[in-house]
Amino acid sequence: MSKKRANIEIHVSNNVERSLRQLKKKIEREGIVRDMKRIVYFEPPTQKRRKRHMRAVKQNYMRMLNQRGA
Repeated sequence: MSKKRANIEIHVSNNVERSLRQLKKKIEREGIVRDMKRIVYFEPPTQKRRKRHMRAVKQNYMRMLNQRGA
């Protein structure tokens, strides 16, 4: 878990809705929400390993499907 601070700047113009959408996109790209969820909820090491393994299996499966279709 990194102690990195995100510095996000949004220039608010007349259209506040558009600025809010830009802010949400930048927050998602930076992974701020994901990091906050990791901090708030304790996850045992076995659960972390299991999630990492399942993500790798899924990525491998998707990669195999893409290679087969190409």
